[in-house]
Amino acid sequence: MRHRKAGRKFGRNSKQRKALFKCLANSLIEHEKIKTTLAKAKSIRPKVEKLITLAKEDTMHRRRLAFKKLQRKSVVTRLFETVGPRFKDRNGGYLRIIRLGHRPGDGAEMAQVEMV
Repeated sequence: MRHRKAGRKFGRNSKQRKALFKCLANSLIEHEKIKTTLAKAKSIRPKVEKLITLAKEDTMHRRRLAFKKLQRKSVVTRLFETVGPRFKDRNGGYLRIIRLGHRPGDGAEMAQVEMV
């Protein structure tokens, strides 16, 4: 039984899964909109929303915490200079997931994740 085991594995080990989430988060912050599978979109949403909440206040400590997760200086700079101040007065719900239907190749349900 799989009771109380939260999170999806995506057929990857923990290092590959962490790298996947890091790349998805970087792309989402950089482009503000990405197209991925529905399961990956649902998994990445809370992680990126926590980063946006972190970026609401620009301090060196918060930048270092964000850099620890993202590991790309240009993305962290964009997060704190453009994305964070935009959601300063918003109390969560920074991302929107839109279902796009099924992918022709394997039938996976696709979704678009975008910033509100």
